[in-house]
Amino acid sequence: MKQGWEYKKLGEVCHITMGQSPDGKSINDNEGVEFHQGKTCFGERTLGVSILFSNAPVKLAEAHSVLLCVRAPVGYPNITNRKICIGRGLCALYAKKDIDNTFLFYSLLGKQSHFEKNATGSTFKAISSKVISNTEIPLPPKSIQLAIVSELDKINELIRLKKEQLKDYDNLTQSIFYEMFGDPVENEKGWEVKKIGDVCTDIRYGTSKPACENGCYKYLRMCNITDDGFLNLSNLKTIDIPDDEIEKCIVRHGDILFNRTNSIELVGKTCMFDNSEPMVIAGYIIRVRLNERLLPVVLARMFNLVSIKKKLRSIAKGAVNQANINSKELASIRIPLPPLPLQHLFAQRIEQIERQKSAVQKSITDLETLLASRMQYWFE
Repeated sequence: MKQGWEYKKLGEVCHITMGQSPDGKSINDNEGVEFHQGKTCFGERTLGVSILFSNAPVKLAEAHSVLLCVRAPVGYPNITNRKICIGRGLCALYAKKDIDNTFLFYSLLGKQSHFEKNATGSTFKAISSKVISNTEIPLPPKSIQLAIVSELDKINELIRLKKEQLKDYDNLTQSIFYEMFGDPVENEKGWEVKKIGDVCTDIRYGTSKPACENGCYKYLRMCNITDDGFLNLSNLKTIDIPDDEIEKCIVRHGDILFNRTNSIELVGKTCMFDNSEPMVIAGYIIRVRLNERLLPVVLARMFNLVSIKKKLRSIAKGAVNQANINSKELASIRIPLPPLPLQHLFAQRIEQIERQKSAVQKSITDLETLLASRMQYWFE
């Protein structure tokens, strides 16, 4: 313990409000108090805007409260800058006079393993109000709290600015696509139109085999394709596949990955596999291998445009939580086919942007490492 610091239980220094979902009839998308569940709270410095509202809220979190995910998953903190309605997936902690709210947020940011360890439940893990109330955090004098918050906020602000820079690069990519090729749905430039099946050498589902510990191959699932069309190799699992089946489900550099089953908002997530190490894909992903008439980067960026995503949602069949686009439907989608020299020029410009993005991402990684180091120094 650092000199002059003491440890206090959250129940001693906070007002704790456990969330409770309002009547489903009161939830809508246009009026009332913003309604948030646990999934909106994943350790960011500030809470995003909800698309749901309740005109009869049951439990409220006051502005500047620290929010904590209490179920599926547990332990992620956030801060709300406005009064909101909270469901059962969240609790709100409002600091008393001895503790700064933002200091409380940073105190909880490193407590996820503690909360996971103390979570209970068979269907999904949850933490109780008792666990939250009895959780101890360090409590230095208020002046030191504010100094710590100032230091960590400066690092977090640099991370935020760098992430905004990444978004700017992605927006630039979309602008370049529209400038060079036009809207693929409208096809105002009058390019030749082909079905996706006409420009493919292979369209194939991934494997239905389960992941296993210490498998020979890294295993890509739908969570490894981001909403904006990139490969996210965090949270990777592994799998073993017999040699005589591997070619059916392995992906290599240049393959297109298409998420065929997901919620209606996420079905059709698409990215280009740009890793040098071959990996295996799960059954909810379709592997698309293109012939020489269409470059993978062009199709990948095309399928992340708003107009194409809207078209995919119109094709998808099934319920809201389980929409699906099968391989035949994917193969039948008609797309414009720009001249190959123009495609290569687009690929060169995107390659330049990706190099710049890599440098920014390295800066983000370095800053996140610094933040983790400073968090460890102050709170462990």
